[in-house]
Amino acid sequence: MRHVYLDHLSATPLLPEAFEAMKPYFLEAYGNPSSLHQHGLRVREALTQARVQIAELVRAESPDEIFFTSGGTESVNLAVKGVAYANKRRGNHIVWSEVEHPAVMNSVEFLEKEGFTHSKVPVDSVGRVQVERLREAITDQTTLICVQLANHDIGTLQPVAEVGAIAAERGIPLFVDANSAAGWVPIDVQHLGASLLSLSPHRFYGPKGVGVLYRNRRARLVSILHGGVQEGGRRAGTENVPAIVGAGVAAQAAARDLESRVTHVRGLQERLWSGLKAAIPFLKLNGPEPGPQRICNNLNLSTEFIEGEGQLLLLDMHGIAVASGSSCVSKSLKISHVLAAIGLDHALAQGNLIMTLGRDNTAEEMDYVVDEFSRIVEKLRGMSPMWDEFQRGIIDSVVAPTGRGRSFSEYAAEVSGKAAH
Repeated sequence: MRHVYLDHLSATPLLPEAFEAMKPYFLEAYGNPSSLHQHGLRVREALTQARVQIAELVRAESPDEIFFTSGGTESVNLAVKGVAYANKRRGNHIVWSEVEHPAVMNSVEFLEKEGFTHSKVPVDSVGRVQVERLREAITDQTTLICVQLANHDIGTLQPVAEVGAIAAERGIPLFVDANSAAGWVPIDVQHLGASLLSLSPHRFYGPKGVGVLYRNRRARLVSILHGGVQEGGRRAGTENVPAIVGAGVAAQAAARDLESRVTHVRGLQERLWSGLKAAIPFLKLNGPEPGPQRICNNLNLSTEFIEGEGQLLLLDMHGIAVASGSSCVSKSLKISHVLAAIGLDHALAQGNLIMTLGRDNTAEEMDYVVDEFSRIVEKLRGMSPMWDEFQRGIIDSVVAPTGRGRSFSEYAAEVSGKAAH
């Protein structure tokens, strides 16, 4: 049995060169970077080097604009809450898109309980932020705009530079969540107009347990963790030196290999999608088609008439690792807020899978996935009451309507109504 890993958004394997660079900082260079002796100096120099490597990846003006945290989630929390608190006297309004990551969404909702207000900007049918609606949402109380670079769920690339121009025109800080994009999309914080931008190294072959926040030195930011004066006083707590070193090496490799990685993975993405849509009827791609509006490593698929969890489990039994919804929300039974935002039918949202590709995947693996997944879909549909009712003309397809039967939503409402009586 083959083993095919298609869950790179959840985690990527650690680069061997990053692992080798990390080793000394576990066993030999174990000093605290805040210490004044030579052991502290050695690790401080390693942190400085990592800042340089990451600054080059995002084209920051200075390594001093790079801060290290415990992960992408903390970076998001620091950006959103830190800017909101720092600018509270000026205003209390935040503008954000309705497809932001839960780390942004929950941070904004937390701030709402503390008296802040916010406006959610809608997206179109492929999850792209409506820029003019964003412009209209800004008020004289707006002190922060949040827009992700690539959607964590459906892979949509957002018009961040356009939003950045609006933010600059109005003098409002722009936070860009690039946790799902870094290492797969060229990033230039100057071109994007980003005041702050977060990265997750474990999504581009770095280690887990470290996050990055770029902050333009003109952006006001207060700490949300209180303790020591590490990270320029912006993030208290002793730095995770081995992970930071590994993140720097991974960032350096990402900058060096970005073009070849993207070319390779984009080809696999197109091959996989072409094969799947030819082999499996009533299959929907959520988000844009592979191309300039979609990140190169993501396919978000809805397989009609069957649920995503059964697909995931059978794929895993055949050696294929995928995700059923974002790893940050898949433990709940809720439908992704991103799929709801693009207006995806409830029945299709239930049959949702996310396949995220990486640099080590091959064309042969894509062909294997097409063959195995098509067999799995056929097997599950053979056991599905919904598929049987579609075959008998009781319900119709959402993906490719035939004109026979009612929509699944109408049918489900009728069944639910009868059960209530």
